[in-house]
Amino acid sequence: MNGIEKRGGSLGVEVRADSDKRTLVGYAAVFNSDTVIGDFMVERIVPGAFSRALRADILALVNHDPGRVVGRTRSGTLRLAEDDRGLKVEIDVPDTTDGNDLWTLVERGDISGMSFGFRVTKQEWDDTGDLPHRTILEVELFEVTATPIPAYPDTSLAMRSLESARAEAEAARDVERRKRENAAAAQRRIAEKHAIQEQKFRRIRQDAS
Repeated sequence: MNGIEKRGGSLGVEVRADSDKRTLVGYAAVFNSDTVIGDFMVERIVPGAFSRALRADILALVNHDPGRVVGRTRSGTLRLAEDDRGLKVEIDVPDTTDGNDLWTLVERGDISGMSFGFRVTKQEWDDTGDLPHRTILEVELFEVTATPIPAYPDTSLAMRSLESARAEAEAARDVERRKRENAAAAQRRIAEKHAIQEQKFRRIRQDAS
């Protein structure tokens, strides 16, 4: 899947064992928390950014690997919800090699972070600070991951998004500038027309006198 960005952090993931069910619990994203991405922008995710995305079928993976599935919303083994803090994740870990390894690594503390793969569908930019600020308003969510190193790959996608936003803003400014120029030109034409008519009326009055 092209155009997918990945984000994460040491947001914490813990194990919960209840009879024969093993569940990993943590947060894949935190709301209203400014994060510097690639040293070229500051990013913030607002509450509600995942609300539409949670209707889709989403996977729980190991290290963003689509061949290592450990949960899925459609089957009920992955549960996602927005709360006051962020995007809460619950994964019922399967009795598979990946599931058992993941459970052991989280239990030992070797894996302590979560991440998610997404595509931004609605955003705002603010270029007034030292670094551009990106506010993510809505995303398309594909997967969540428990990972030992919640890195920030694919920042070039965010850079392209920033460049696109700047280009759109410049295009909007150009449109507004052309509108103002056209309006000013129309006003000049009207003024010139009125001046010509006034000159004609003056000549008529002078001729009549």
